[in-house]
Amino acid sequence: MEIATAQNGNSSLLWFFRDRGFDDNTIHEMFRKCKRLQDTQRDRASENWAYLKTIGIQERKLPSIISKCPKILTLGLNEKLIPMVECLATLGSKPREVASAITKFPHILSHSVEEKLCPLLAFFQAIGVPEKQLGRILLLNPRLVSYSIDSKLKEIVDFLASLGLTKDGMIGKVLVKHPFITGYSVEKRLRPTSEFLKSVGLTELDLRTVVMNFPEVLCRDVNKILKPNFAYLRRCGFNDRQIAALVTGYPPILIKSIKNSLEPRIKFLVEVMGRQIDEVVDYPNFFQHGLKKTLESRHKLLKHRKLDCSLSDMLGCNQKKFLMKYALLQGSA
Repeated sequence: MEIATAQNGNSSLLWFFRDRGFDDNTIHEMFRKCKRLQDTQRDRASENWAYLKTIGIQERKLPSIISKCPKILTLGLNEKLIPMVECLATLGSKPREVASAITKFPHILSHSVEEKLCPLLAFFQAIGVPEKQLGRILLLNPRLVSYSIDSKLKEIVDFLASLGLTKDGMIGKVLVKHPFITGYSVEKRLRPTSEFLKSVGLTELDLRTVVMNFPEVLCRDVNKILKPNFAYLRRCGFNDRQIAALVTGYPPILIKSIKNSLEPRIKFLVEVMGRQIDEVVDYPNFFQHGLKKTLESRHKLLKHRKLDCSLSDMLGCNQKKFLMKYALLQGSA
C-alpha cells in the first residue's frame, strides 16, 4: 500500500503518525505489515497510545514499539491490552518490569491471555518452574509467548532431559537461570555444543553440572567461541583433563574473551604472582575475580606481608574476611 492510498483510505491515522514523528517510509511499512490499520479509527489509536504511557513506557520509546508491532494500535483497549498488561503485572515483582518486557518484545501485547499466556505458564509450572519464578522467565524473555509449546518448547525440554536433567525441577531451574536458552535450535546449537563438551573430556555428570550452573555455555557457537577458547587453554599448557576440570568448575572460561579476560589473568598468575599454571585447576573460580580490584590488590597485600597461601585461601572469601584472616586490618598485630 502506498502512502497516498493510505492517506485516501485513512487520512486521520496517517496524520496521527505524522504528528508523532513517524516518517513516510516507516508509516508505509506499518500499513504494509498490518492491514488492520486501514480500518482503525484515530480515537482508538490515540487511546491505546495514551494507555501505554500510563503503564510506564516512555513516550520517546513508543514510536519504536509501534513501528515493530503496529497491531497494538488496532486492539481493543478493554478487551485485549488491559487484560494482558494486568496479567503480566501479577507476574512482575519490580516496578517497570512489564514496561521493559513490552519495550523488548511489543508483540507480547498482541497475544491472547487465554490462548497463549495461560497455557505457557501452565507448561512452565508442569516442568518444575516455581510459581514465584514464572514472571522472571516471561518478563526477562517475553518472546517466549510467541513460541509453540508443542514444536519448540517441548523439544528444548526433551533435549535437556536427554542430558540427564530428569530430577524434579532441574529443567525448570535451568530455564529460570537462562530463559533465552529456549530461543536456540536444538539441532543447530544446543546439541552440537553438548557434543563438543563431551568430546573434550566432560563426563555426563560434568555436563549436567555445567548446564545447571551456567546454561549460557550451551548456547554459544562451538566454532566461533568454544573451540578458540579451548585451543587457547591448551596453548597455555593445560591438558585435556585439566581443561575439563576448569570448565566444570568455572563454565564461563569457555566463553570469556581471551584477550580481555583469560590472557591478562593467566599472565598475572604466572608472571606477577609467580605461581604454577595448574594451581587454577584446583581453584577455577580464579578467573571470575576482578584483575585490579581483587587479584592485584590482594597479591600486593600478601607480598608486602611476605605471606604465602593457596588461591582458594586468597580469593575464596570477601574482602573483610580476607583482611581478618591475614591480620591486615588496621590496628591488627
